[in-house]
Amino acid sequence: MKILQVKNVSKSFSTESHEVDVLQDVTFDIQAGSRCSILGPSGSGKTTLLGLCAGLDRPSSGEIFLNDHALHSSTEDELAEIRNQEVGFVFQNFQLIPSLNALENVLVPLELRGRTGKRKQAYELLEQVGLGDRLDHYPVQLSGGEQQRVALARAFIHEPSILFADEPTGNLDGDTSGVVENLLFDLNRQAGTTLVVVTHNLELARKTEHIFRIHQGAVEGVESL
Repeated sequence: MKILQVKNVSKSFSTESHEVDVLQDVTFDIQAGSRCSILGPSGSGKTTLLGLCAGLDRPSSGEIFLNDHALHSSTEDELAEIRNQEVGFVFQNFQLIPSLNALENVLVPLELRGRTGKRKQAYELLEQVGLGDRLDHYPVQLSGGEQQRVALARAFIHEPSILFADEPTGNLDGDTSGVVENLLFDLNRQAGTTLVVVTHNLELARKTEHIFRIHQGAVEGVESL
């Protein structure tokens, strides 16, 4: 079953002097439960594409369907509800809330959905990512790798249909990157969530089942591993 369908999608941004074409006639499908990567250099449009697929922005033209939701024609309120119910995120810069400790950060997606009483599940996820002794620590008290592990637990806590990871190891050193990558794929296998990783790192991309190569705003090829 197709969980994500991108059909002839283009995206441009206006500046004071001209329009910048970021994506051009992009078309691809992603099957439910698969692990995919969008691979490309900096400036290729891959993060813009992720934002469109996750319902954070709308395309200039074309259609995007996520679990049969028409993202391209949904209202802002509808997009927010779709993201709330269907989507998990892992960001390069972690995006933890500074005033909340690790456990509280993991619980945020559930509170936004009105689901409480899952502290035990949040604790177990933090244990699984090796932070059982850091529950009360605030982001400023955690290393970059520890913050990203909190972000992983937060992304999986509400059991999303699809998880988007934007350069999830981009701010981490080599050893820490390996730990976070392994945790990401372990949690993904355990949850059975569709995973889409945006990266410029071929080694990371090759850990997924399908690689969509993007260059200068166009998908140039798909590699199945």
